[in-house]
Amino acid sequence: MKSVMTPADRDRFEKCLVLAEHGATAGERTAARAAAERIARGAGLTLAEASRAFGQRREAPRSEDRPSPAPRRPYAWAQPKEPVKPVTVEELARQKAETEAWRKRASAAADRQRKRERAEQDAYAAEARARQAERDREWARARAAAASGER
Repeated sequence: MKSVMTPADRDRFEKCLVLAEHGATAGERTAARAAAERIARGAGLTLAEASRAFGQRREAPRSEDRPSPAPRRPYAWAQPKEPVKPVTVEELARQKAETEAWRKRASAAADRQRKRERAEQDAYAAEARARQAERDREWARARAAAASGER
């Protein structure tokens, strides 16, 4: 059963074959050949079958009566990058305004959060004071009862 190589697999396979033929060192060429074999095996093909189907085809010298082959499609990574567009003053002003607006929103949100936390702390402190005041009153009553009972 043969499976089909995806276009990405074909590209990688072709690159590996080129590197296997033109690599700078013997180790590089061996590694590229092994990688090409793994890709072919993943597609259910042998290296020879995959090379015939998708790889670089070595052609016999062209005769004048043969049409030239269609040019290979260029790789996206090999295309020149589009030139960088300089940032305009208006764009910088817009970015600065966005940043300031974001800072104001973040600051307002932090203020609201601090107010909520402060309200919670105040409520907890008031509750603690009320409990302490009740304990103080109970202590004062007990002290007064003990003092009146001692005399």
